[in-house]
Amino acid sequence: MAEPQETVARTAALLRSTVVWDNHGCMPLRCDDSFLPQLERYREAGVTVASLNVGFAKIPWTEHLRVLSYMRQWIALRPDAYRLIATADDAHICKREGKLGIVFDIEGMCPVEDDLSLVQTFYELGVRWMLIAYNYHNKAGAGCLDEVDAGLTRVGRAIIDEMERVGMVLCVSHTGARTAAEALEYARNPVIFSHSNPNGDTPQPRNISDALIRACARKGGVVGLSGIGPFLGAETKLVPRLLRQLRYVIDLVGARHVGLSLDYTFDATELADFMRLNPTLFPAGLDAAAGIPMIEPEAYGEIAEGLARDNLTEEQIRGILGHNWLRIATEVWK
Repeated sequence: MAEPQETVARTAALLRSTVVWDNHGCMPLRCDDSFLPQLERYREAGVTVASLNVGFAKIPWTEHLRVLSYMRQWIALRPDAYRLIATADDAHICKREGKLGIVFDIEGMCPVEDDLSLVQTFYELGVRWMLIAYNYHNKAGAGCLDEVDAGLTRVGRAIIDEMERVGMVLCVSHTGARTAAEALEYARNPVIFSHSNPNGDTPQPRNISDALIRACARKGGVVGLSGIGPFLGAETKLVPRLLRQLRYVIDLVGARHVGLSLDYTFDATELADFMRLNPTLFPAGLDAAAGIPMIEPEAYGEIAEGLARDNLTEEQIRGILGHNWLRIATEVWK
């Protein structure tokens, strides 16, 4: 076993040379810059690419577009620190230049379920993945909290076809088990669980079964683990719990199919207010008012050190930290 100082040095070298990719983070969904300066936290933590959410559930497509447009302008006005990325090669450019690359994501197909042309519009504006249903059903399929999951619909298949045409990655986090399984079978491209944790380690309605994890791997996809306490099964010492879950998924399907998407929410007050007004939209047991424990971006160094101590090869660690997401981008984006 490597000595602690040797592990720290190895980790620092890896972070300096690796494209580190956090595939889901949550800025406030409003057009102001009260929290956007905190994107610098990702960059200072060594993150190369971050995917920012621009809407979820039944938020209208117009509001998705408004938030997306505001974020894009804010980022574009700060080219010394940030870059709106469109290709996998852009991630390498960000690494070389010390910039944080930004892409976007949408949680749920509601914004496009009545107008397929919006898929291409969102893609051209930087949305690189979209999931099917946010906890509850829409016209595309069911969510993970639905009592009845009728599976992937005709609308859902049509949206997947259009996503694959334009190069957008299909995600099945938050999605019902049957709908997710049918989407994994139907899709031609690799499919991801952008931010989901293993139910086999921590039983929770938002977590996913071993069968779905294996199906994702067979499709060539990646399971991104979140840093949300209830999904990790802990309120404190979250990084060790995340490392345990990472090992669980690695043992199940191999390190090639594992990534990180901490799902960090920058404005806890906005989250608490929304959950108070929409309590049934979320799994039972989440108390935003009391504060949901979550892993902060600054923990990437600790996560990398934990991976370095876990008998993984350098290639495997690079994959988990970001290169597995980079592979998906290379294979799917157009």
